Amino acid sequence: MKNNLLIYMTGMSSLSEEEQQAILDEISIEEFKKGTVLFRQGDLTSNCYFILKGCVRQYSVDEAGREVTSNFYTEEEAIVNFNYHRTDKSSDYTLQCVEDCVMVTGSLDTEQQMYAKYSELETMTRRMIEANFGKMQADFAAFIASSPEERFKALCAKRPSLIGRVPQHQLASYLGMSPESLSRIKKRISSG
Repeated sequence: MKNNLLIYMTGMSSLSEEEQQAILDEISIEEFKKGTVLFRQGDLTSNCYFILKGCVRQYSVDEAGREVTSNFYTEEEAIVNFNYHRTDKSSDYTLQCVEDCVMVTGSLDTEQQMYAKYSELETMTRRMIEANFGKMQADFAAFIASSPEERFKALCAKRPSLIGRVPQHQLASYLGMSPESLSRIKKRISSG
């Protein structure tokens, strides 16, 4: 798994081979079983993750007690709980492994220490966050302006692997529809 991370770092940064190896020696890689909750809505957490293998669902429980899926994170995606805007710094979301996962794990404090040692690592992380944020902005704007069928088609075009990786009810929640509506849309598209 560290080799996958090395390939990613090489493509995203100008870190020297020695710096890359030093970073690989310092990081913690952990395995998590399907169903593991990384943290819950309301928890105070400063943990961050980078997925090497697997899928993690981000969801919250609304006032009616329903789980509302707001994101899925897969390989080569970072998960950081940006909760600085909250007075109590608690998480708005729960993160749960949808599959067995292998992830780089750490705390925001450890991350800051590594940035102090490897400035190019901070630049690489900033680039990654900027790209992810830009993608999220575009995806959100498209989501708001689209019909449920258009959302499903966009998902098929942009993230087709999710369809076979996550339970249909979670996928439906992510797309803002009922599981029954998702089934009808899938049937209509496959027969059309």
